[in-house]
Amino acid sequence: MQVCVVLLFLVNFARIGTLAGPVIDGPSGRNVAARQPKTYSVAEHDGPVDRKNQRRRAKVREMMRHAWDNYVRHAWGKNELRPITKRGHTASIFGTGALGATIVDGLDTLYIMGMDKEYQQGRDWIETHFNISSMNSDLSVFETNIRFIGGFLSCYALTGDVMFRDKAAKVAESLLPAFQTPTGIPNSLINIKTGASKNYGWASGGCSILSEFGTLHLEFSYLSDVTGNPLFASKVAHIRQVLQRMDKPMGLYPNYLNPKTKKWGQHHMSIGALGDSFYEYLLKAWIQSNHEDQEAREMFDNAMTAVFEHMLKVSPGGLTYITDVKYERPEHKMDHLACFSGGLFGLASSTLKNEMSDKYMDVAKGITNTCHESYDRSLTKLGPESFRFTESVEAKAIKTNDKYYILRPEVVESYFYMWRLTKDQKYRDWGWEAAQAIEKHCRVSGGYTGIKNVYLEDSQKDDVQQSFFLAETLKYLYLLFSDDSLLSFDEWVFNTEAHPLPIKGVNPLYRQVEEARTKV
Repeated sequence: MQVCVVLLFLVNFARIGTLAGPVIDGPSGRNVAARQPKTYSVAEHDGPVDRKNQRRRAKVREMMRHAWDNYVRHAWGKNELRPITKRGHTASIFGTGALGATIVDGLDTLYIMGMDKEYQQGRDWIETHFNISSMNSDLSVFETNIRFIGGFLSCYALTGDVMFRDKAAKVAESLLPAFQTPTGIPNSLINIKTGASKNYGWASGGCSILSEFGTLHLEFSYLSDVTGNPLFASKVAHIRQVLQRMDKPMGLYPNYLNPKTKKWGQHHMSIGALGDSFYEYLLKAWIQSNHEDQEAREMFDNAMTAVFEHMLKVSPGGLTYITDVKYERPEHKMDHLACFSGGLFGLASSTLKNEMSDKYMDVAKGITNTCHESYDRSLTKLGPESFRFTESVEAKAIKTNDKYYILRPEVVESYFYMWRLTKDQKYRDWGWEAAQAIEKHCRVSGGYTGIKNVYLEDSQKDDVQQSFFLAETLKYLYLLFSDDSLLSFDEWVFNTEAHPLPIKGVNPLYRQVEEARTKV
């Protein structure tokens, strides 16, 4: 019997100590992880809500079940689902292999919604079948980080299951060759099997993209803390050092940076596509560090001062928006992706106690209202991929290829943040409007699909159920109708794929190992 116990201990210790360095024992000889809470109890943290919001939450959970069950039935193990033709789908960002992106992306949503059977189903597939090391095609470094590393780390924090931490470390290790550039700014694409990396040909002459190399900090920093391996954090710290030393036109960060020459590419600035989550991660790195990372907060506030001066506009109709700028000229266009900034500015306001707090909140309310208008001014009550402001049009798409809706989360994301920060009932009501519109126009028997024209009642559908629909859109809607105690802002910060990560020093589920603790 004693021999069996010893063997079991050795097996478990070996499992914990795999990959990016062992989990280090503290001075007392006890494993640090053993002294930490094992799991996040949804029941204990899920406070009461009124009947109306109970019904709304139940509906969102049913939507999640419909999306998940059809993925399991028709595309299990594939990256995404084609809900009309009822087969698997993979986008170029995932390469050509089947990595179960929907499983990894949606797993923490299942956990938070209390869908235990489905969660276990996904967890077991990941343990048995997820293997990125054999991928012999180009993957997006950015997407792999936010969806896979972020998804694994979130599940590790929530459950304490070291399998997730080890998977995250393995994936992160596989991305490291992309950082082998003259500047340390990673390339956008990597072949995991060969280690070869490159940038997109269309990206301003082979540049790296701001929103991609600037959206690694939360995951890589946390990964160093939970593995004891400082390499991951050092990689993203170096990226920030490079950016700090560079001149910034008008105080703004262009979307393109050449990783060989350390020079900016085309002077295109955006809070939407190509720029968005870089700014998000500056603020959230400061929050994740429990306000210790002052450099990140200063970079964020300085950048937003420049954004407010050069990119913040108010239309003749009184709508606040943040325009893209190309070579110092405003385009008077705003992406659906940029609609996350309403919530971001609200979060920035809530964490300040100076004159900027009111400014951030005013902009947050204005942006969120404008993004709601982009939904409300369409026939489907869903918002377009991007919308413009001209003499005759406000908050509407003009070009055909701007009129689609692909189940994106950014607008309901801002509703979620603004509800928690202001308690204005309209944000919950707007979120429910969006949920009903998705049900009406995007639900099919085989899941949920994007639509190609939000201004047509019976639009053609794109036949793709995006993994971020389960990771983000449905999660934010569920949390919008939940009590604030469920994934409280006091203890959790969401990565740009809505995967909750614990805040250092205040969340007992941070799970930092002792070696990392001594190197801080």
